[in-house]
Amino acid sequence: MNDERQAAETGRAWREAAEDDRLILLDGFHALKHALRFGAEVRMVVAEDPDALLALAAELAPDVTDAVRALVRQAPLAGLVARVHPTRVAALAVRPDAAAGRAALDRMPRSAPVVLLDNPRNLGNVGAVVRLAAGFGATGVVTRGDLDPWHPNVVRAGAGLHYATAVARVTLEGLPPGPLYALDPEGADIRSLVLPDDAVLAFGSERQGLSAELRERADRLVSLPMRRQVSSYNLATSVAMTLFHWGGPVADED
Repeated sequence: MNDERQAAETGRAWREAAEDDRLILLDGFHALKHALRFGAEVRMVVAEDPDALLALAAELAPDVTDAVRALVRQAPLAGLVARVHPTRVAALAVRPDAAAGRAALDRMPRSAPVVLLDNPRNLGNVGAVVRLAAGFGATGVVTRGDLDPWHPNVVRAGAGLHYATAVARVTLEGLPPGPLYALDPEGADIRSLVLPDDAVLAFGSERQGLSAELRERADRLVSLPMRRQVSSYNLATSVAMTLFHWGGPVADED
């Protein structure tokens, strides 16, 4: 099969696979790298220049280079994805089992908190929070409201790290177990508290803050230090400050 015909066949296979709602778009090399590192079942990898992709993998992530080599196919990405990533690679991976993710969120005792986003509105912010939670070793990120935390733009902003932590949408009645610490300007200064490992850390939406029902349900209201006349922090910044105060991952020993 010549290169042009093979590329056309790859394009057809991609379009057919992309109709499967069980598959998630991994946009760019970093998303692919992280997904592979954290056990994603990657079904297809398409690159405009497979040799350049393999060189990039060898430089930045030699641990996944063999997996990339086994999966990659060559084809133009224009027409297959809405926006071609600068690394000119995209992949499709199976979305993790929802029941397994829920079991991880509900398992007690827990060694790391769950981050709860109460009716977030910005897809990029949610992806940034997933990336933070994965880096800090949080048990997971859950959202309340109509925003899908597995939306392609959230996965893009999360750089494939949805596969490194549990990510789900929940109801108020279905919150993960554990004491609920809700971030609120009227709460106790976080510097005066120790956040327990099994906490659920709740953050309000970018515009409205915490919903009344979640605020009422909280076991403890917590505030972040902030200079007077500064109205708020970005959502991802608030999550980062709170997780840093909690403690984060244990440093690797030499």
